[in-house]
Amino acid sequence: MSIASYLIAYDLYRSQTTLAPEAPVSRSPQTQGRSLKLSNFLCFAVYSANLAFGRAYKPILEPLGLTYTQYIALVALHEEDDQTVGVLGEKLFLESNTLTPILKKLEAMGYVRRHRNPADERQVRVSLTPAGRRLLEKDLGGSLVEACGLGEDFPAVQRTVATLRDNLLRATQAEPRKP
Repeated sequence: MSIASYLIAYDLYRSQTTLAPEAPVSRSPQTQGRSLKLSNFLCFAVYSANLAFGRAYKPILEPLGLTYTQYIALVALHEEDDQTVGVLGEKLFLESNTLTPILKKLEAMGYVRRHRNPADERQVRVSLTPAGRRLLEKDLGGSLVEACGLGEDFPAVQRTVATLRDNLLRATQAEPRKP
């Protein structure tokens, strides 16, 4: 069984049992005669939380004419300015053909500047403009930390979700590609 298949089977198995997370998956969940419950799937909890975050950010970002994806691109540039489109795309988990129109829109809004790398004309570099920096000086997402209702647990939950993401990425990258 591949690692990704194991993770899916484990998610299915956990959705139907009350065993501790360390319990081994011994049989397929479908053979145990239990019905599946969407609310017990970890992947669905993460997916639906992502959608809820999008809804929570919308009233904050919409008056600024920004989407959540545009906002996180700006935040990533604030963290490390003057990045190539490729490096920025890796950080945001976006392909360059998805990221490029987002960056063009941000450039048209005056928040970023795109320019060819003089050392390698094939690379496009992206930098925040002064207007982009001023926009990020506002604490746009601060109220969402409170909206999460996690209190002091917020940093621990954030680290746990990041660990989950990293583990899944490692597991899926370790699998041999099928033709």
